[in-house]
Amino acid sequence: MTTDPDLDPWYRHRWPWFLMSGPAIVVVAGIATAIIAVRTSDGLVAEDYYKQGLAINRVLGREERAQALGVRARVQFNEARDAVRVQLEAPSPAPAALRLWLLHPTRAGEDQAVALRAVAPGLYEGSLMAPRAGAWRIRVEDGSATWRISGGWQSQRPGVTLDAVAR
Repeated sequence: MTTDPDLDPWYRHRWPWFLMSGPAIVVVAGIATAIIAVRTSDGLVAEDYYKQGLAINRVLGREERAQALGVRARVQFNEARDAVRVQLEAPSPAPAALRLWLLHPTRAGEDQAVALRAVAPGLYEGSLMAPRAGAWRIRVEDGSATWRISGGWQSQRPGVTLDAVAR
């Protein structure tokens, strides 16, 4: 007794499955995309963008002040990247404390603010959570927020030198 392949049920043929696989893959990819969109936030959008725009002149004034003072800092991280040391070259008197921001370029939730305490004249230390690998922005300012310097840092490097230069 032989069976005719045309008389087999549809699910026994490969072509219906082949034709259905494309739309099925698209549905799965759409569901995966929707899950990713719901679970992650958009780190690039600032809720208070207008206020940030108004504050830009004050920030530029602080960078100009740092340039006028000739502020320069060497930022060093330890091997585990959970402690930071800043050697500050600035006119005296040296500030009693510094603030350091470690800013991720796209994920605001990973940004860190670190209070640095003076351990010697011009030498400041603080601790932080080890940042993930990649490119970061570093910002250093005095405790009274009269000047600030900033620059880029690659996490595979042990440190970076920040200068107050005209941009």
